[in-house]
Amino acid sequence: MELEDLSQSGIRRIADYSPYLDQLAGVAQQMGLRQRSNLVHLEKALHTHWSLGQNNILSWTPLDEGVLILVVPHYAIAEYTAARENLPPRVSPRFITELISGDRQLTISQLQKVARLLDVEPIRIALREPLSGSNVETQIIEKMIRRYGINYIASRAVTLFDIVGFSLLTPFEQMTQLNSLAYSLNSAHAKMLEQDVNINFARSSSGDGFYIWNRDDGLEASVNLYHFMHIVLADNAIARSKSTSKAVPRLRACFHVGSCYEFHQAEGLNPTMQDFIVGDVTIELARMIEAALPGQILVGDFMAHLDSTMTSADSSHPNIDAVTFLERAQTNLTKLSGMELSGERVTAIKCYLTGEHLGGGQFNIRRLTIRDKHGLSRVAFNAKVNIYRETAQPILLGIQDRKLAGAHPNQV
Repeated sequence: MELEDLSQSGIRRIADYSPYLDQLAGVAQQMGLRQRSNLVHLEKALHTHWSLGQNNILSWTPLDEGVLILVVPHYAIAEYTAARENLPPRVSPRFITELISGDRQLTISQLQKVARLLDVEPIRIALREPLSGSNVETQIIEKMIRRYGINYIASRAVTLFDIVGFSLLTPFEQMTQLNSLAYSLNSAHAKMLEQDVNINFARSSSGDGFYIWNRDDGLEASVNLYHFMHIVLADNAIARSKSTSKAVPRLRACFHVGSCYEFHQAEGLNPTMQDFIVGDVTIELARMIEAALPGQILVGDFMAHLDSTMTSADSSHPNIDAVTFLERAQTNLTKLSGMELSGERVTAIKCYLTGEHLGGGQFNIRRLTIRDKHGLSRVAFNAKVNIYRETAQPILLGIQDRKLAGAHPNQV
């Protein structure tokens, strides 16, 4: 490829390396043609060492006119922490977790130390010119490295939408209901963007629905995902009220925050653009959804991590529980006021966890114990969302607390 051709095609190619960089066309104005050419060359080398998914790329560091990378077979991640015959594990699980969390760039001394511990030889990739070290360039390389490896996220908000009675539908009805849910996801995304509420959402199929998460990190990103969930449910409820066929699904939903592993599967000769996640958070959601009633919204009993953008008052409490999280979610709902749903302007939204009426307008919060088929128990909360519109009837999402008693044998 000629250097002059990179002004357009090169930008598209770099953008293809990560779904997080849709804005790269604007960012590229900060980069020269040689710098973009350098990144294209680096990505080709990373793809070669990835070897169709045979290997994982763990870490990198700039070195002279190139970079050093650590490459290990995909199965080695687990083997490093497994006990060997008459020998302890090579490294601790915590060491591997820290290695595949956060930024992948190490100093040269750190990378050499890791290489010795893992008994691998660093691989040098020669570049056409030294890296500039700019923030934009480093960000792009970080995304490239993560695409060819496994990433651990300690605290990620995820919501699970499940289609009620999906297995009893005909294949055609399953297809139309999944398409309807996918449309509600896109419609909710567009409505939030109109209100300047950004959510960089990803999705993965659960079979009967979708796992949805925000690629952005931090408390605000998690709260935005929670709001995204109830806008999706509202769009679905409006569609159901207008439909006379089985084209629109009846949903139940769960929301939880927890740890997960993120990766890209091989598809043909390249890692997919689509993210996949698996971990404690998806396991908890899968167990919760089994006990959820049609139309119910369940929220897990979690601790959400606060990011560095929080106020000094928050900094003394680096995590908040689910109840405090919902209180925080309610306080920033003013960002969604003025949103239109089915042509009607939203005047107010109220989201809360339900409980028993104590009198005097006071309610407690009911803690539901959910037992799964393995005999394990977990705590969840029943959530309600009420969306009020100017002239139309309010949209009431979730189920009332009084309907919970004896409603599901595994939900106590």
